[in-house]
Amino acid sequence: MSEDNNIVLTSQEPSLGEIRLAPEVIEVIIGIAASQVDGVYSMRGSIANSFSELLGRQIRGKGVKVNKEADELVVDVYVILNYGVSVPKVAAQIQEKVKQQVLFMTGIEIMGVDVHVQGVIPEKQEQTIDPNNIFGEENGEE
Repeated sequence: MSEDNNIVLTSQEPSLGEIRLAPEVIEVIIGIAASQVDGVYSMRGSIANSFSELLGRQIRGKGVKVNKEADELVVDVYVILNYGVSVPKVAAQIQEKVKQQVLFMTGIEIMGVDVHVQGVIPEKQEQTIDPNNIFGEENGEE
């Protein structure tokens, strides 16, 4: 028998029934919230996520792991940051935004958000292209 890992929300009206959320729904909310924080380059996903993205699918819950222990939720968020940002500041913003968005959208209070910085992406150097020398054949010596 498979374990029911859905999250049950308590309703104001018990006669209406119960609301069950799949953990993937929470992961999507967290993934979108974390990726919207300034300084976050991308979310780190698994190899399966990378293959899915190559096929044209956009994976919104990548880089997020939801751990349900008793009635408490603890979240792990795996991110890649832009170079030059304050890591503690961005991590604190991710924690706050994730907690706010999940509470706002589901009414669930997250007990902890652990941020794992997996890498830093350096700034891209802008390359100027000379329209008269597109292929770099001229080296300036004549």
